[in-house]
Amino acid sequence: MSGILDLLSGPIGQQIISGVAGQANEPQDKTASVLTMAMPLLMGAMKKNASTPEGAAGLMGALTSGKHDGNILSNLGGLFSGGVDDSVMSDGAGILGHVLGGKQAQVENALSQKTGVDAGSVGTILKVAAPILMGLLSKQTQDQNVTSANGIGDVLGGLLGGGSNAGKQQSLIESFLDSDGDGSILDDVAGMVMNSGGTQQKSGLGGLLGGLFGK
Repeated sequence: MSGILDLLSGPIGQQIISGVAGQANEPQDKTASVLTMAMPLLMGAMKKNASTPEGAAGLMGALTSGKHDGNILSNLGGLFSGGVDDSVMSDGAGILGHVLGGKQAQVENALSQKTGVDAGSVGTILKVAAPILMGLLSKQTQDQNVTSANGIGDVLGGLLGGGSNAGKQQSLIESFLDSDGDGSILDDVAGMVMNSGGTQQKSGLGGLLGGLFGK
């Protein structure tokens, strides 16, 4: 199974990047940088949330509700034609609130610092990316005939682990999501240092994602 970064590097990914760039009014190269960091991060946060029975059941319920059925990936042209619909943006905001909780602003600011994209634009990019991720996850659960919450973690792990740096990618994202190992998702985002040589450099966004994406 292809990973999320493999998707972004392919034809569908280029369509996503182009459409999201237009929605956020940002250059495609900068939009690609945000998505390349943000989509594995959001997927990793979903995996972290799904590590509990309650979280897995909640995610599976969202995927089987009919709202996220994977069709969004089949109609990307319609999604981006004339601008992303307000209902999709609202759905994205809801997904982000559930996945990131009170750390959403810190995540947006951290990604902004790393990519040079305005935090407001990062927020827009994330709102569009979240429903697309849910659509991808729904399609994968259907393709793999996953019908219970028990298998959702494996689907998420496969999406995170795809590509040539599978183990490295997943371990780095897991470290970023909970770098001090206390079980709190994105617990240290607020104090991260962006390549400035601070004490948190090894576990900060700059170090982790810089190593992951070769920047």
